[in-house]
Amino acid sequence: MAFEKRSLSLSGHRTSLALEPEFWAVLDAAILARGQSLASLIGEIDEARTLAMSEQPLSSAVRVWALSYVQASSEGSS
Repeated sequence: MAFEKRSLSLSGHRTSLALEPEFWAVLDAAILARGQSLASLIGEIDEARTLAMSEQPLSSAVRVWALSYVQASSEGSS
């Protein structure tokens, strides 16, 4: 399976995130709809993960967030 890697600054540190293109498409749509940057959205996801004291990897937290976003969007369109 092909991964796409993107680099961003998170809490003042450069990091990269490798996700499948389908997840990047969801994130791109979300940042466009929400009018925010990718770094800002990933920062929110990371902060929520940290506050929950989760040991879940960031990439997993992003995938779960993307799935929840799609589910919420489809429920809103019903």
